[in-house]
Amino acid sequence: MMGGMSLKTWGLTPRPNLFVLVLIELLRPDFLETAWGKLTNGGFRKLLTSGAYFPDCRHLASTFPATTLATLATGAWPAEHGIVADSWWDHRWRQTVKASEEELLATTVAGQIAAEAGTRVYVVAPDAAQAGLVASHPAARLFWQNREGRFNTLGTAPDWLSPFNTQRPIDALRGAGWLAAGAPAGSKPLRELTYNAAHPKVFDELYQSSPFAAAAQFEFLRELATNERLGQSGSFDFVCLVVSAPARLGFETGAFSPLMQQMTLQLDLQMESLLTQLRRTLGDKGFDLALAGCHGAPPAPSPSARSRMAVEGESVAQAVESALRDRNLGHVQKYLYPFLYLDGGTARDLEPLRQAAAAAALEHPAVAGYYTAGGACSSRDEWERRFRNSFHLRRCGDVMLSYRPEYVEDYGQGRGISYGSLYNYDTSVPLCFYGSRFRSGSFESPVEAVDLAPTLARACGVAPPSSSTGRVLAEALAE
Repeated sequence: MMGGMSLKTWGLTPRPNLFVLVLIELLRPDFLETAWGKLTNGGFRKLLTSGAYFPDCRHLASTFPATTLATLATGAWPAEHGIVADSWWDHRWRQTVKASEEELLATTVAGQIAAEAGTRVYVVAPDAAQAGLVASHPAARLFWQNREGRFNTLGTAPDWLSPFNTQRPIDALRGAGWLAAGAPAGSKPLRELTYNAAHPKVFDELYQSSPFAAAAQFEFLRELATNERLGQSGSFDFVCLVVSAPARLGFETGAFSPLMQQMTLQLDLQMESLLTQLRRTLGDKGFDLALAGCHGAPPAPSPSARSRMAVEGESVAQAVESALRDRNLGHVQKYLYPFLYLDGGTARDLEPLRQAAAAAALEHPAVAGYYTAGGACSSRDEWERRFRNSFHLRRCGDVMLSYRPEYVEDYGQGRGISYGSLYNYDTSVPLCFYGSRFRSGSFESPVEAVDLAPTLARACGVAPPSSSTGRVLAEALAE
């Protein structure tokens, strides 16, 4: 407890012995609104109508998957926690650095809980890096799914893990089709998980972006809850589930594909199963749960507009390099969207070089704005704050760029979208708290992604993470 203070001191009811946090990559509020009439009574609908629902939660910073996960976990913006993208450039070592727990510059709410005596913390994620970003503490138990569909963990695996993996071989899904939610067996599948031994990666990608991958994670969480007796062991248990299948699908289809709506409906079924199990095992007041979207997504550019809206990053770098060379100011060392890393030679003051590069980039038809390491910005409003929240001086290089709305990075595949923008379609996510510690109601006033961690810390009776700048959402608390 914080400084020896009891929950009674804070005016809170005693906490249940289990808190569940579900983080879903690529979940927009409008996804839930569009699917509302088709949702089950016991899944998302149950959470949103019986819990404290914030439909206007904002990630006021860049929205790469790793970045938003770190922001939710730490209650800090990228400028503080340092996970500025899924990867960035280290100009000193001239190499790309991937987001990981080792690169995280702040503690997380899961880590705060794991550090307390009498607690157990579990994180279930699609890969070890994501699990580490959430946990950030050696006492937390991490589980993740490998390319073969098996769940792994560090150290000695629990006795139940091997049987769970053996009973659910991913090979059995080769050629499987995923059906629309509620469709009877034998219906025409929406998509098939085709398998070709010569190109196994295709099947891997189809699986990771399907409801089968999401279902496996929820099923694992239910198995974990049963075998580890979460909420029943006498300890305080905290478990976080990170679901990435929607984001994997979104990379390919964009936000408005019919498949994305079906993914939302499939997730709703999984949430209903989880809540049913928890209520059956622990009772309605035996657990608390929070649900948050990690980020949104833009629509995929239309075929006719794709050549204009899918940006080849190298063209941006070349345009800037040409302008700098003509003025003999310096060079572009690296452009890793959205960051420009510059080489100013022996110049002591790099800000003139940065502003010249930013001005040159702004001449590119795809670029809409910029922010420099010296604080120069193309905007002096809310957008300046979003840039500033995103910018870490040692990791973002010299200039951060923003493309025009709905423009995306071109990966050379002729389809798909990218994440990371500052625009509302990426930054707006739903946030909901459910359980005896929280009141019921829909709160329309905007809140921020950094508010999740301090609110969870208050509800769980621990100190907020080290660099948290968010506020406790007191309006969500029952007392």
